[in-house]
Amino acid sequence: MRKNLFFTVMLLPVIVMQSYAQSGKADKALLVKADAALQFAARQYKLMMTHVPDSLLPRTTNTKDGSLMTSNSGWWTSGFYPGTNWYLFEYTKDPAFKAEALKRMALVQKEQFNTHTHDLGFMMYCPFGNAWRITKDPAYKAILLTSAKSLSTRFNPTVGCIKSWDHGTWKFPVIIDNMMNLELLNWASRETGDKQFEQIARTHANTTMKHHFRPDYSSYHVVDYDPANGAVLSRKTHQGAADSSAWSRGQAWGLYGYTVMYRDTKDKAYLEQARHIAEYILNNPTMPADLVPYWDYNAPGIPGALRDVSAAAVAASALLELSRYTNKTEGKRYWHAAETMLTSLCSPAYLAKEGENNDFILMHSVGSLPHHSEVDVPLTYADYYFVEALLRYKQWAK
Repeated sequence: MRKNLFFTVMLLPVIVMQSYAQSGKADKALLVKADAALQFAARQYKLMMTHVPDSLLPRTTNTKDGSLMTSNSGWWTSGFYPGTNWYLFEYTKDPAFKAEALKRMALVQKEQFNTHTHDLGFMMYCPFGNAWRITKDPAYKAILLTSAKSLSTRFNPTVGCIKSWDHGTWKFPVIIDNMMNLELLNWASRETGDKQFEQIARTHANTTMKHHFRPDYSSYHVVDYDPANGAVLSRKTHQGAADSSAWSRGQAWGLYGYTVMYRDTKDKAYLEQARHIAEYILNNPTMPADLVPYWDYNAPGIPGALRDVSAAAVAASALLELSRYTNKTEGKRYWHAAETMLTSLCSPAYLAKEGENNDFILMHSVGSLPHHSEVDVPLTYADYYFVEALLRYKQWAK
């Protein structure tokens, strides 16, 4: 799957390693809200530092008793909390956030050798990629390169994809979420000059583009392949409303993933794919006016269905970046859509109250409604992409 400061190029979020000319016009009211939200996030995470056991990582809220739910380093979301702390360190310059990031990274570090998950991009690149970008400590580079090698072991050249799961009845399942883990491989190619990493990422992206998307550019969640010959065996969902539905976070993963693939490779096929996915999202007839989507674009019970704030956070960050690669008219549209999403997320409808929400920043995300797991709760990755999007907005607004 699963600050008021001047920002230099060194302070770009981990997913942006270079600058581009085009950016959006600033909404002064949103800039004020963004600063307020980031300052609030810093205060919340200062509280969280004191409440999360030293050997664990924050995950969500337990829906049964409202308590903080944590995970060990092997859970797919383990990298988001230290990654968010790096972002908050950049914003505040408060060494407490750097110390907390390093403390939790020490727990996650061993996962660089984990060859049983496709989520090493989330787990390793979010914290260690930020750490390398900010500090240039060669120890982080070494950890990331090992992580990229571990992730590469899951690639099957016959299928043309990185295998997502080793469980269930699937033969070779690939989920749309996996697009988010390709950035680690592209980074490894740039750092080492070894094009094999990038070739794996490109092949996976191309295969996914061919088999995961419907004519309207909505995405299936899971495509199961025959590892012997690469044939598609089935197209299903795991977390969406139905096999034929458009799970909203899956759409956001695809949007973000192909935007990154274009940035890393300059292959216009990836830009076109990202644009088509963006249009599906923004033109969807079930999209609410505040642009915080329902947990599935075809969810039963709309408009009474639950929203997924995590899908909005991921999409907002992706749209801000995508707006920089398209023509002026289209870029303005994507930029304004991201502004609407961020304005909504900064509102009391989705932003928690200080000292509440188990110290998470955002409320009302949906992990997997079909499994009654993490339903209408905060999620650590919603916080990560929200903070990332706010920082991007502050950096790129003009």
